[in-house]
Amino acid sequence: MEQGTATVLENRLAAPGVYRLRIEAPALAGAAGPGQFLMLRIGQTLDPLLRRPFSIHAVHGSRTVDILYRVVGKGTNILTTLRSGEGLDIVGPLGCGFSWREESPSLLVAGGMGIAPLFFLAQIIAKNGVGDKTSALIGARNKTELLCVEELKAMGLQVQVTTEDGSAGKRGLVTGLLTNRVAALRPVIYSCGPYPMLHAVASLAMQYGLSCQVSLESFMACGLGACLGCVAEMKNGDLVRVCKEGPVFDAYEVAWK
Repeated sequence: MEQGTATVLENRLAAPGVYRLRIEAPALAGAAGPGQFLMLRIGQTLDPLLRRPFSIHAVHGSRTVDILYRVVGKGTNILTTLRSGEGLDIVGPLGCGFSWREESPSLLVAGGMGIAPLFFLAQIIAKNGVGDKTSALIGARNKTELLCVEELKAMGLQVQVTTEDGSAGKRGLVTGLLTNRVAALRPVIYSCGPYPMLHAVASLAMQYGLSCQVSLESFMACGLGACLGCVAEMKNGDLVRVCKEGPVFDAYEVAWK
């Protein structure tokens, strides 16, 4: 984990309300793993006071990192104003990411912005030459919110999409595609998205006795495990820090509620 100043290379609109921020950060690019995140200090004043957590979306070569973010408030609105050449104070990589098992088929399940960390995992899988043995299920509210579909296909992944309004792919939730996939492939599942979706994915994985890793979202104040603001309960009763022991957990260990 390092703190330093990254240089903004690009900050462009990727979809309505969603931006892809590309930074030059060699130390981060060299150390990051899929599922890990970084903390950004946004702006030059004390407002916003706290750093913001963002998934590491992609790593290109040895120097460049992408962050995919949706504009949801003051901090991310400020982030959209960054221009090429500007500096950005970062801390990372942080947290424990996905443990990819090369020997088993992989199934990536993303809801909405849940594609952000899974895309980096897809990069790793493709680099290892098994993209064509990997499936990705991507869900969104409508077709304009579907992210990274063509890029994943270009990596060789088999991609299926769902939208809640039926404007692309199958109408409904992404979990509606799961049953046939897990029954046929018996894959290891890697998932990120809204809590109810993760709960449903975990439940189906347990029903079929499949390995499943989930990336939990939680409010993070420090991102370093000090403030205890992001704890999650495990089945054994332990309260763990999502920022430190996670954000990726074995789905069987989470106390789903």
